[in-house]
Amino acid sequence: MKYSKIFKSALAAAAVGFLALGLASTPAVAATANTTFSVTASVAATCSISASTLAFGAYTGVVNNATTTLSVYCTNTTPYNVGLDAGLSGGTVTTRAMKSGANTLAYWLYSDTNRTVNWGNTTGSWVGGTGTGSAQTLTVYGQIPAGEPMFIGSYSDTITATVNY
Repeated sequence: MKYSKIFKSALAAAAVGFLALGLASTPAVAATANTTFSVTASVAATCSISASTLAFGAYTGVVNNATTTLSVYCTNTTPYNVGLDAGLSGGTVTTRAMKSGANTLAYWLYSDTNRTVNWGNTTGSWVGGTGTGSAQTLTVYGQIPAGEPMFIGSYSDTITATVNY
């Protein structure tokens, strides 16, 4: 009988312990915490410019017209102006000159198809626009006038195109 009392007592204690643990313990619940953070950026106004060669080809004493393009890339809504300097051959922005040794060959650069608006490097002669975030093409219209002295040689000049924004 002793075993039976001990067994009953142990069984009762185990049942009470099991119930106590079952009622007292709860399933593990995942906890979370959160926060926020700022995300920032800035886009500065910027422009870049590239140019292609203006090639007149052979000059025969008659008016010789040629064109080239400038490619201007400015950030969206950035206003800009492009100016063309006098070149390296000793001309001015109104009468530019290509050189072959000591000889020169005059030429002009214009911003319009009719070749009436000189494209210089001073306020009023600049060509402008507003950036779109993609490349914009500007055409440079060149002209060698008729009747220029025709000394044999290969003539060249270097123009600097400047974008101001």
